[in-house]
Amino acid sequence: MWQGTRALVTGATGFIGARLARRLTELGAQVHAVSRRSPAGEGWHQADLSDAAATSALVERVRPEVVFHLASEVTGVREPETVAPTLAANLGAAVNLMTAVTGTGVRSVVLAGSVEEPRDGQAPGSPYAAAKAAATGYARMFHALWQVPVSVLRVAMVYGPGEPNPRRLVPYVTASLLRGESPELTSGTRLVTWVYVEDVVDAFVRAGASGEAAGHVLDIGTPEPVSIRHTADLIADIVGGPARPVYGAVAARPLDRTQRSDIEPAARVLGWRPVTSLATGLTKTVEWHSKRV
Repeated sequence: MWQGTRALVTGATGFIGARLARRLTELGAQVHAVSRRSPAGEGWHQADLSDAAATSALVERVRPEVVFHLASEVTGVREPETVAPTLAANLGAAVNLMTAVTGTGVRSVVLAGSVEEPRDGQAPGSPYAAAKAAATGYARMFHALWQVPVSVLRVAMVYGPGEPNPRRLVPYVTASLLRGESPELTSGTRLVTWVYVEDVVDAFVRAGASGEAAGHVLDIGTPEPVSIRHTADLIADIVGGPARPVYGAVAARPLDRTQRSDIEPAARVLGWRPVTSLATGLTKTVEWHSKRV
């Protein structure tokens, strides 16, 4: 399937995107990686996907057979000034890309959605969640109106070695404990759904290869959410040492809700299930951080 396939990967310098580009290369694909920064070598392209003309030119130049759209402005900040940048980066870019590939004969388009997208008529909990939910709506429209073979993978909380953002929960707690410091957290009662980064890459590869994925919105996570407290305590147990997380030191963000992932549709459509347990994934993550702290 992948040998010689022209695959376009946006957000290819990101946590998931870099691993996906590497996996596709190993599978024999001809990977065209996109970043807003200067190209990093052969097969790399510099483009601002919030610019419709630049996005169209990129697609015309690459002529991709499969597109993976992971470029995103990821933030949980609940401030009005984040609305415009998340709208441009998470909705505008997705719409520009889907518009550019419409009618090109692309075999598969896979968008990275988010577990933060609201369910059951709830209001979005952040500008990021609102933009991601809108992008999912547009993907459904592009498929229904113009038969674009697009699917959306609503990805849960991704963790693993190499997480580039030190402010996210797992790297923050891990690095703090390895330094002998006590990370300061909320009450820790919120339930979240974790998924190991290599399991996520598996899901994207399957979605890109499967014509059955088109038109579907699929949760990519784990069946049972766990609390922040359980997660942080598990990291502390793996690290060892006297330092422990301090709960209640930070106020919870407004509209932080329990996260849930229904992975049965992904199992049915893609044949995908997560294979890495939280304990195993966190152990690998701690080992990676321990070599760098």
